[in-house]
Amino acid sequence: MSAKESRRVFVIEKAIEGKITNRQAAEVLGLTERQVIRLKERMKAEGVAGLAHKNRGRIPKHAVPKDTRKKVVMLARGPLRDASCQQVAELLEEFYETILSAKTVGRILKEAGIPLAHTHRAPKRQKSRDRMPQEGLLSQIDASPFAWLEDRGPELALHGSIDDATGKVQGLHFELHECLHGYLQLLSQVVQNCGVPRSLYSDRHTIFFSPKGDRLSIEEELAGQTAPLTQFGRAISELGINHIKARSPQAKGRIERLWGTLQGRLMIELRLAGISTLEAANAFLPGFRERFNRRFTVAPADPAPAYAPCPPPARLKQILSTREDRKASRGSSISYLGRTYQLVDTRDAVVPLRPRATVEVLTHLDGSLSALYGGNYYALQEFTPAPAVKAEEPKKAPASKAHTPAPDHPWRRIPINQTKKAMPLPVDNSLPLTQEG
Repeated sequence: MSAKESRRVFVIEKAIEGKITNRQAAEVLGLTERQVIRLKERMKAEGVAGLAHKNRGRIPKHAVPKDTRKKVVMLARGPLRDASCQQVAELLEEFYETILSAKTVGRILKEAGIPLAHTHRAPKRQKSRDRMPQEGLLSQIDASPFAWLEDRGPELALHGSIDDATGKVQGLHFELHECLHGYLQLLSQVVQNCGVPRSLYSDRHTIFFSPKGDRLSIEEELAGQTAPLTQFGRAISELGINHIKARSPQAKGRIERLWGTLQGRLMIELRLAGISTLEAANAFLPGFRERFNRRFTVAPADPAPAYAPCPPPARLKQILSTREDRKASRGSSISYLGRTYQLVDTRDAVVPLRPRATVEVLTHLDGSLSALYGGNYYALQEFTPAPAVKAEEPKKAPASKAHTPAPDHPWRRIPINQTKKAMPLPVDNSLPLTQEG
């Protein structure tokens, strides 16, 4: 008895006992009240067996006869081997006067353990999304690890961005691996070459979205954040870019197709240029990107670009940085990467820090450091404390040597281990004598 039938028996028994109504039993079983009444009568008359389906154990009228099934299996293993199911069905009808559909032939062969030839999965039908009407409304970013230098150099990861409306490559940058520094360099190219895009489309890499989910710190909740931000997420948030998460590679198909094109074109041009290092490859990319865009960029529906203006260079440098918190010491200094720093203002004066205050250390793309404290940005100056002067210890007197007596010293004339005669005690005559004396 199946689980479905066991459930039906239990519910009908409760209905017969009067513990539930016919309507309640019908709702639980997904039947009508009339069907529940019929099942109750059948169970009362025949018992539990009355609830079993009446066609159980019977062969359906439209079932393929056993002789036909054996013939199909025999032919598929003999003269019709390696034929597709559709071809087997056609040959059966033409030469053996047996009419079966290709799907029926496939089921018969599958049950017999015969591998099906020329099988393929039906293609998924997906609706293509129209391009954005304006350049700058949506940019797709991703990275492609690949042997771009072939055997001349290490495997590199190419970070790239493409505009959805025009197919224009907005930036390209090589790194040894897909990393935050590569994406910040890419974002710097996009903002400086084109402007600030309105939206950014990427996959769900932890560089873009924090794996912590909804776990926010108190500072993030007070700032009005709904999800914790990564270093990259914080940067695009300050630029005012809306970040969209792609649920599948097909969702960002424009950047995925770009990798296929570049792996055929860029790799060949790098080979012709004889490039074998990371630095030379990055220097080659701007010229290649310009040639590529002249060849493949299409005109948008609306010619007016939608980019926001690029921030000033100093502000952009502050945004495109990585940040880490440090606590100030009592001496108005912070420790970072094993070194001690002090905050310096524009007049080269050391900024006093409240003990245990939080200071954000910014590492810029060029490797330089700065700090954010109290809403203001300051330069960092390495602080080297003066070495402590040790107090001079008092000189110790030289240790005295053991004194050896001279050969004629009186001490040497004292007899040692010699028996001494007993000397008579002196008699005091002034003392009175007793009678016994």
